[in-house]
Amino acid sequence: MLNVHSFESLGTYDGPGIRLVVFLQGCAFKCLYCANPDTISFKGGTPTPLDEVMRKARNQRPFFGKLGGVTISGGEPLWQAAELKKLFKQLKEEDFNTCIDTNGNVLNDDVKELISNTDLVLLDIKHINPDLHVKLTGKRNDTTLKFAKHLRDENIRIWMRYVLVPGYSDQPEYLHEMGKHFQEYGNIEKLEIQPYHKLGVHKYEHLKWEYKLEGVPENTTEQLETAKNILSQYFKEVIIN
Repeated sequence: MLNVHSFESLGTYDGPGIRLVVFLQGCAFKCLYCANPDTISFKGGTPTPLDEVMRKARNQRPFFGKLGGVTISGGEPLWQAAELKKLFKQLKEEDFNTCIDTNGNVLNDDVKELISNTDLVLLDIKHINPDLHVKLTGKRNDTTLKFAKHLRDENIRIWMRYVLVPGYSDQPEYLHEMGKHFQEYGNIEKLEIQPYHKLGVHKYEHLKWEYKLEGVPENTTEQLETAKNILSQYFKEVIIN
């Protein structure tokens, strides 16, 4: 049984091709810019049998083509790895493409078994500096970096994602540091720079939460290009989403 926040059919943003995206409930990070703050709490969500997810995947399979498949997102899906590993084993037995969108903040035996049946990881790196990572998310990045190393050791494909928040995660010295840290990871196929946006602000109002980046402007074209030019020195492919 998975605790599901919502489903998205025919998704084109969370991995290759057309995908069924399953958003799980609960995340230990509290990213200041989170666009889906309603997925943070571990309370709520809908208990959903694995058979129901498999049914949806089979029904949508005609739309997936050669590249598409199933992506598990969140919240943070790795907190439900004990159940997810069973789901991904079933999906691989039926030859579905499997993808996880994660911040990598959980690494245990269940996660390692789950990863063994995962085709692609969309890895959200919030910041390379542990103190600034705490400022952005409330947690350190130690486990995330260990998780990334495990993916490298197991040669699991990674598409890395990085949200560029003005004044918080766009410092050139730390972009260089991040690039140097990951430049030898041959399993990282590309890095996607995610421009900072405020599309989820209305959800904070609904939850009666304070949005703490109220005065932070969205990125300028120059800021995005500067970051891309720096990171392109270290990664095979860098794109701005």
